[in-house]
Amino acid sequence: VQLQASGGGPVQAGGSLRLSCTASGRTFSNIGMGWFRQAPGKEREFVSAISNGGVITYYADSVKGRFTISRDNAKNMLYLHMNSLKPEDTADYFCAAGRTSGAIRTGSVDSWGRGTLVTVSS
Repeated sequence: VQLQASGGGPVQAGGSLRLSCTASGRTFSNIGMGWFRQAPGKEREFVSAISNGGVITYYADSVKGRFTISRDNAKNMLYLHMNSLKPEDTADYFCAAGRTSGAIRTGSVDSWGRGTLVTVSS
C-alpha cells in the first residue's frame, strides 16, 4: 500500500492540527493503520493505531486524551486529530499500515508513508 501524509505545519502550544493520510494500492478496509512520529535526534515512536473497521484504537500514553485517530474506509483516508499540542509534540509524523492495529502498536509495520512535519512553538 502506498501512503501519503499531509496536514503538518507550525502551530502554537495549545493549538490543534489534523493530519491526513491517503492510502492506495490495497483494500484499505482490510488493514490496520497507525501513526508514528520522530522528533529531531530521537528514535521513531508509536503514536496511535486503529483497527481495520475503526472499532479498536490504541494510543501512546503521551498523547492519550489529546489525540484522536480515525479513518474513513469509503475514502481510503486516515486521520489524526491533535489537540492541546505541546512543544514536545514537535516531530515528523508518519502514517503506517500493518496487518492489524495490535501489530502496528508493537512496531510491526508493512508500509510507511513519507512524514509530515509538525512544529509546536511555546
